[in-house]
Amino acid sequence: MSTHVGAEIAGQPDCWRRAAELAHRDAALLPARGERVAVVGCGTSYFIARAYAALRESLGAGETDAFPASDSTPLGRGYDRIVALTRSGTTTEVVQLLAGAAGAVPTLVLTGVPDSPAGQLADRVLDLGFADERSVVQTRFATTALQLLRAGLGVDLTSAIADAELVLYERLPAAWERRGQFTFLGTGWTVGLADEAALKLREVARAWTESYAAMEYRHGPISISDRSSLVWCLGPAPSGLKDEVESTGALFAADAIDPVAALVRAQRLAVALAVRRGLNPDRPRNVSRSVILSGAFRPTAAEAARILRA
Repeated sequence: MSTHVGAEIAGQPDCWRRAAELAHRDAALLPARGERVAVVGCGTSYFIARAYAALRESLGAGETDAFPASDSTPLGRGYDRIVALTRSGTTTEVVQLLAGAAGAVPTLVLTGVPDSPAGQLADRVLDLGFADERSVVQTRFATTALQLLRAGLGVDLTSAIADAELVLYERLPAAWERRGQFTFLGTGWTVGLADEAALKLREVARAWTESYAAMEYRHGPISISDRSSLVWCLGPAPSGLKDEVESTGALFAADAIDPVAALVRAQRLAVALAVRRGLNPDRPRNVSRSVILSGAFRPTAAEAARILRA
C-alpha cells in the first residue's frame, strides 16, 4: 500500500543530512551555550521539545525546559530565548504564545512554513520546508527538527543517518505486528521519544499503546504486560529490565542504534499495524494536520508586524 506517510518516513535520512548542513550554516540562530531556554510545541512537537530539553541539559549546554505551547509559563520566567516547534506555523497555541512573547522574550521558530503566522511573529525562523509533509501525522518534520537541534549541540549525525538507512532497509520482525499491546520506554532524553513512538501507534494504527520512563515502568505499569505485549526500550535499557519484562511473558526489544533512528523503526511499525488492521495511515481518525481553535487569535502578516512594532 503506497502512502504519503510511508514515503515521508523513507525520506528521513536525506532530511537529516540537510538538517546537519543547516545547523552548521545557521549556527548563530540556534540557542547559544549557557542560554536559559524554553522549548514549546504541541503534540508530537511537544515530545520532541522534551527530548531536546533533556539532551541539551545532559550535555551541559544550559538550563532548558519544555512546555506545551498552551502553557504560558515561559512568558514570565525570564528565559533568554523561547524555541517553538510547529510544522504548519498555524497551531493556535503556538501562535498565541509567540504573540505574547513579542517584544519581551527573543523567539526562534522551527517550521515547515516560514511565512505562516508563527513565522511572522518570531524574531528568528529556521525554514524546514524541505521536511514538510502532506501527511496528517508528523514523522520526518519532527525528527528533522530534533536532528537539527542535536547537530546544533555538536552531535555528529553521521551514525544516526546510517542507522536510519539500515532501519528502512531491514524487515520488521513479524512477531511485533502480531502483538496487541505496546509499551515504549526511554531513559533521559529518550523518554520524549518513547512518548512520541507511542503516539504514532495510537494515531496511525489505533493501537493500545503506553509509554514511560524505563525505571518508572517497574512501579505499576508492568502489571499490564503479558504474552500479548511488546515492551520496547528506545536507547540503553537499565540493568535487569529485560529479565523483568520477559518474566511477564511479554516480548522485549531494545535498540542498540541511534534513538532517533529507533523512532523511525517505530514509525514503520505504526504504518504496518495500520495496514494489517485495514486502516489508512494517511487518514487517522479524529486528527487534523494543524489544530486551529475556533475563535482563537490568528494574526495575519500585517497584524504580526504590528505586534512586533509595539
